[in-house]
Amino acid sequence: MHQTSQDMAANRPILVFGGGGQLGRDLARCASERGMPLAARSRAEADIADPDSVRRALHDLGPSLVVNAAAYTAVDAAEDNAGDAERGNAIGPGVLARECETLGVPLVHISTDYVFDGTKPAPYDEDDPVAPLGVYGRTKAAGEAAVREAGERHVILRTAWVYGEFGRNFLKTILRLAAERDELRIVADQRGCPTSTRDLAEAILRTAPRLAAGDPVWGTYHFAGDGETSWHGFAERVVARLAQAGGRRPAVIPIATADYPTRARRPANSVLDCSRFERVFGFKGRPWADEVDAVTDRLIAAGGETN
Repeated sequence: MHQTSQDMAANRPILVFGGGGQLGRDLARCASERGMPLAARSRAEADIADPDSVRRALHDLGPSLVVNAAAYTAVDAAEDNAGDAERGNAIGPGVLARECETLGVPLVHISTDYVFDGTKPAPYDEDDPVAPLGVYGRTKAAGEAAVREAGERHVILRTAWVYGEFGRNFLKTILRLAAERDELRIVADQRGCPTSTRDLAEAILRTAPRLAAGDPVWGTYHFAGDGETSWHGFAERVVARLAQAGGRRPAVIPIATADYPTRARRPANSVLDCSRFERVFGFKGRPWADEVDAVTDRLIAAGGETN
């Protein structure tokens, strides 16, 4: 029987670079649950800034789609390690995008709300001009530009405030601190859309069949959890859920950004308008509070830390 290009693509794996990170691990889990073939490569196995390493992975696996979940994400450390941030966030995505373009493999590249300066009073849409505040945001914006320059067959997916059951993230930090302290002082004048890695993984997998089949839906999209809150509101939700499960409930005190100086400046408004993604791909992030509750519950059930 003759196979269509979509049938053939369905038999080839999705290849994830950055497979050892929190998003990469949830992508592998979600793909397994759906019976979708997926191969994940950690940085040790395939460095996106090394053309030979990328080329070997692509040729060995013959993927239907590549997802770049690899990045230098230490926002404050990036201010003093600009070369490392440049390599992971700008040079690497360009290398990967060019190799994908050469082989005709579509690419999903994960980017960030930190490409914006946070001064817009309304949610950011995809066509707003980028104006990053620090090295991390500047290198991520440069990575976006490198992906666009390499060719058309890509989706750049900007997201925000990512957390999940794996790796290090804000939600897990709050759970740890709640067990140690009687009071948590959390910034209340930065707003955004908490996004679980499971939600983000599902969004990426929703794009996969259409991109692998060559559906011309290329371009830049925003995807994040539904609704908005502050870091303080996020922390309050976690602590309240922990208390409902019989855990400690420290006071969560709102503070201003000025009261918690950091090496890198953060955007005051990180809220993303995700309507374009929903319209094109028919998928919307879950309400942020519901998803925070669900992830918190799973972490508590697992005994706290999940590596």
